[in-house]
Amino acid sequence: MAMSKAHSTITSFGCAFSGIKTAIKNEPNVRIHLMIAVSAIILAILLKFRPVEWIILLFTIAFVLILELINTSLEVLVDIVSPEVNEKAKIAKDISAAAVFVSAFLSVIIGVFLFGPKILSLF
Repeated sequence: MAMSKAHSTITSFGCAFSGIKTAIKNEPNVRIHLMIAVSAIILAILLKFRPVEWIILLFTIAFVLILELINTSLEVLVDIVSPEVNEKAKIAKDISAAAVFVSAFLSVIIGVFLFGPKILSLF
């Protein structure tokens, strides 16, 4: 079935939620990122984050999850276009995975800046 630009906004939301559900069901890394995100949110609640800290935290979480979803979709597309072993397909997948790694690494640094002082002040 060809994709149509004439579908409703509700249908678009349905597709988006279906994509999230599929990613959670099929991708272990998405589940790991979500578990870490939920843990960070719970800790932020306990540490009484200020509004600006919440904005930074939520954007950081979204940044990592968005890149993980893009990486997942790129991997699926590469597998469709190049089901056989192909060096260029591997390069595309590796670079996409590297983008997720960089975002996750940056999120750890941001987490240290957000959570570190608050945790240290408890001692």
